Amino acid sequence: MSTVYLIAGLGADTRVFNNIDLNDHDVICVDWIEPHKTDTLTNYSQKLIYQYHIANNSIIIGNSLGGMIAVEMAKIIPIRKVILISSIKTIDEAPWYFKFFRMIPIYKIVPNGLLNSMGFMIEVLFGKMNEADSWLFKDMLKNSSPAFMKWAMGAVLKWQNIVIPQNLYQITGDKDLIFSYKRMKGVTIVNGGTHIMIFDKAKEINKWLKRILKK
Repeated sequence: MSTVYLIAGLGADTRVFNNIDLNDHDVICVDWIEPHKTDTLTNYSQKLIYQYHIANNSIIIGNSLGGMIAVEMAKIIPIRKVILISSIKTIDEAPWYFKFFRMIPIYKIVPNGLLNSMGFMIEVLFGKMNEADSWLFKDMLKNSSPAFMKWAMGAVLKWQNIVIPQNLYQITGDKDLIFSYKRMKGVTIVNGGTHIMIFDKAKEINKWLKRILKK
């Protein structure tokens, strides 16, 4: 059975997968490593492959930023399945505001302390969540590296991928305010799912994952 690697999103860690049921699989959580300031998502993905000895025919599940990295990994080594949750697979699916922040990179001047204390913006941008999930998300954000977050924002905005790897599956919500399903093709839609549906729509996501992993 192939090993399943889990990659979280920006401002998060692999606790974001706490509600995802993969008990029948050998699972490895991929933690962030500090990037070099010149790293692209491609370079960084290569480093993670080496760091975690990710072998051919593995399965990678990426949430948000983690999905974009999963795509880059699948362009470097043969991957059995690439599963994106609340993420995008090509630059064509990127939102309009990517162009805006490329021209006006406001994130570069945001104080590091503020990046870690923006938990109050979570429900505004991502949608409502229960008290336990809200605490977890804020804790992940508080413990994220500001240097990593700023690098990741820049690397994501520079991402220009147009290649769709084979065996790619994409699951997203119709209420996602970060990445709109309307820009995507061949995607599985979760009704009522926001950008953090991995928390409150985990039951439905687990059903889709079980189907995908059985293929």
